[in-house]
Amino acid sequence: MRAMKNIVILISGRGSNMEAIVHAAQSEQWPAKIAAVISNRADAPGLRFAAKQGIPTNVVTHQDYPTRDTFDAALQATIDQYQPDLVALAGFMRILTSAFVEHYSGRMLNIHPSLLPSFPGLATHRQALAAGVRVHGATVHFVTPTLDHGPIVEQAAVPVLSNDTEDTLSQRVLAQEHIIYPRAIRLFVEGRLTLENGMVRVLDPA
Repeated sequence: MRAMKNIVILISGRGSNMEAIVHAAQSEQWPAKIAAVISNRADAPGLRFAAKQGIPTNVVTHQDYPTRDTFDAALQATIDQYQPDLVALAGFMRILTSAFVEHYSGRMLNIHPSLLPSFPGLATHRQALAAGVRVHGATVHFVTPTLDHGPIVEQAAVPVLSNDTEDTLSQRVLAQEHIIYPRAIRLFVEGRLTLENGMVRVLDPA
């Protein structure tokens, strides 16, 4: 029997991707449990959702720490209390130090609202519209010290329409995020993702 995996999810706001992960884990009966939802903001609405689901929550406020290094050290100590097999960044709006990222090497995923390597960083939908691309989307990737450039696990594309605004484009991309992020995490907890020469390979079901 496959061992249960512990997933810790980091959020900064409403946590809609976190909700999608929680619902998928429950409905699809993953061999995993959401061990904790942690935020750097005490007022993050997603914390209320997690608490209502009976998921342990925690807050590590970045404003309480003088440097990024000290914040990341405190965050790492809090995460590690839950013995995570996977750390999932779900709208966690902090740039993480290399030491933190290396600590979770091969076991930390992120969802980014663009088709990486295009449009890393913030304001991705604005960047896409300004560039005049015809296709935009979202990417699930392993986290590495280089921002938004880790090995790609899943991608989903949406067309960019002539009358799109940042909001309308964002909504269509977000709907795809809610599909591909749970799917990527399920592959991870089922032990079907391997990293070979910086590329992700998906193994067939056992």
